[in-house]
Amino acid sequence: MLPEVTRRSANYHPTVWGDHFLAYASHAVEVDVKMGQQLQQQKEPSQKLNFVDAIQRLGVSYHFETEIETALQHIYDTDYDDHDDKANNDLYTVALLFRLLRQQGYPISCDVFNKFKDDNGKIHESLIGDVRGMLSLYKAAHLRVQGEDILDQALFFTIAHLESAVPNLSNLVQEQVIHALNQPIHKGLKRLEATRYFFYEQDDSHNKVLLNFEKLDFNLLQRMHQWELSEITRWWKELDFAKKMPFARDRIVECYFWILGVYFEPQYLLARRMLTKVIALTSIIDDIYDVYGTLEELALFTDAIERWEISAIDQLPEYMKPCYQALLDVYNMIDEEMARKGRSYLVHYAKCTMKNLVRAYFEQAKWFHQGYVPSIEEYMRVALVTGAYTMLATTSLVGMGEVVSNEAFD
Repeated sequence: MLPEVTRRSANYHPTVWGDHFLAYASHAVEVDVKMGQQLQQQKEPSQKLNFVDAIQRLGVSYHFETEIETALQHIYDTDYDDHDDKANNDLYTVALLFRLLRQQGYPISCDVFNKFKDDNGKIHESLIGDVRGMLSLYKAAHLRVQGEDILDQALFFTIAHLESAVPNLSNLVQEQVIHALNQPIHKGLKRLEATRYFFYEQDDSHNKVLLNFEKLDFNLLQRMHQWELSEITRWWKELDFAKKMPFARDRIVECYFWILGVYFEPQYLLARRMLTKVIALTSIIDDIYDVYGTLEELALFTDAIERWEISAIDQLPEYMKPCYQALLDVYNMIDEEMARKGRSYLVHYAKCTMKNLVRAYFEQAKWFHQGYVPSIEEYMRVALVTGAYTMLATTSLVGMGEVVSNEAFD
């Protein structure tokens, strides 16, 4: 007789989605509508900047990457602020210019904001009444790097004065400011931000063609995402982890939503499918190490991952076998897809980071079972791995095609 094992439980609730997404079985439809000509037809640099900003905020910039790059390159090359005296002194436009160029990777200097300092080197108090300019500066300040004191100062300055201005603003501007203060642009998910960018529609100067295009594109992409999730949900349901591993989180919809934050564009359909399956299995593996497995069982599972071969399944407890089998199946699927593209060597990197992650999970499990409290230095060394971002970032790049070089993976 084997001794009875006392198992822990994290009391995870069942999935709230049930079979909801299995209904979305229709095929995705791609949209291919171009408006790059409209972007190039904007005569004034400030008009181009506003149009680029709207395209990006509405979540359709992936259609116009070449056109946007051309427009911003031209503005950067012609040293825009030297040729437009009105815009040169307009805080809104200068901050918008800075943000769009810097987030595109152009080395624009924070010195463009020196003109807004007073004699004491502080941001001029006269700017407080320019809420539109202050909001633009607040957004730009989030792209600061270490040592840019003017932008450090700008962030504190704009937060303080925008917060105090909120009660006196019109409803539309008030909602913009509150949302921006609560969540800066770069911290939002593009799909959600596109739905929240309703301010654009209420702006009298909005481009009706662009707005209609955005709505069409959003609805078509949503249908495609629902179809993708239907396929992934079917795969997950066939694994039947909810019954086989009731101690673990059943969160396939949430995992897919997380991956939409990595890339939502149609061309990354395969990459999304691969990464969603990897993160879903990682969630199960995490719960095996954190909640359910004994130290002896976890040692066997870690060794099986290190070996990465189907014969290693024989050494595992019964409850671990479905997870191990599914993990090998998913990476075999990735291997097959990459082989078709002549890039199967990339799977090696994905496997290496998964092995590193499991080793770190095991390290934390040993600390728990042995009652060991690590120093902060020991903990951070391991926690930076168990956070799973290195594994997920590396795996996300595997499916992105020629975007990433071998040197980058190394």
